[in-house]
Amino acid sequence: MRASTSNLLLIGPAALMVVALFLYPLFFSLVSAFTQDDLSFTLDHFVKVFELYSNDIKFTIIIVLSSVVLLAILSIGIAATLTLSPFPKLVAVLALLYRLPLFIPFIVAAQMMRTFLAKNGLMNNTLVAMGVMTPFETISLLGWSGIIITFVWKQLAFSTLLISGAMAALNRDQIQAAQNLGASRLRILVDVILPQVMPTIGVALVLSTVTIMSVLSVPLMIGTGSPTMITADIAFRVNSYGDYPVANALGMVSYLICAGLAWFYLRQSLKDKGALS
Repeated sequence: MRASTSNLLLIGPAALMVVALFLYPLFFSLVSAFTQDDLSFTLDHFVKVFELYSNDIKFTIIIVLSSVVLLAILSIGIAATLTLSPFPKLVAVLALLYRLPLFIPFIVAAQMMRTFLAKNGLMNNTLVAMGVMTPFETISLLGWSGIIITFVWKQLAFSTLLISGAMAALNRDQIQAAQNLGASRLRILVDVILPQVMPTIGVALVLSTVTIMSVLSVPLMIGTGSPTMITADIAFRVNSYGDYPVANALGMVSYLICAGLAWFYLRQSLKDKGALS
């Protein structure tokens, strides 16, 4: 009995924090999205969402999917290089460079990319100084392309750490056996390593999707107006109109986007394990 009381006192504060800061706001947003002021059920808020922000929802889905695909390609490539490369110096350089974004907040990354990708930004000025292009040939990458670049660069360290850790934990005997049989590094990656680390890749991409869907600073600072991402629309409805029901309905749409990707990953994972036919 005393042990149970001690355990309850130990986890009580944390549980209260979860209820107060997560469960209650989630419940409030769900109720607000589906009810009117008199608490009667309605779908009017979702009708307004799709009337006003359907293009922004499509834009958000495209940004998320593009970012996740590029993130998967780059993080798998870097992780495979760290695992299979015979060049220690290359591995050391990559290990240093890919970790840098991990310690930079999104708002700082957005400001950095805003000054780096602008028409008169650091990237274009460097190319002009090198003689690669003239000032009249420079272009701005602010907008949808800059948003994708920022998300991929910022999340690359997180995804690569998870995937490279999973690859490093594999039994090296399988890799060495494939090498002894004359398999190329690409063949080893595709046939030996990737099938074993797919669950970790799925987790990394799902978590990255949730992170991308929750960031406000990047679309606000790098976006060029309309269309924009759902997070910017939520902030606009709250700050400009105090319209929490529509903002919460937009939040529900973002929940569904994240849930859709998570469902797809879980279904594929269960199918690979034979749990689904």
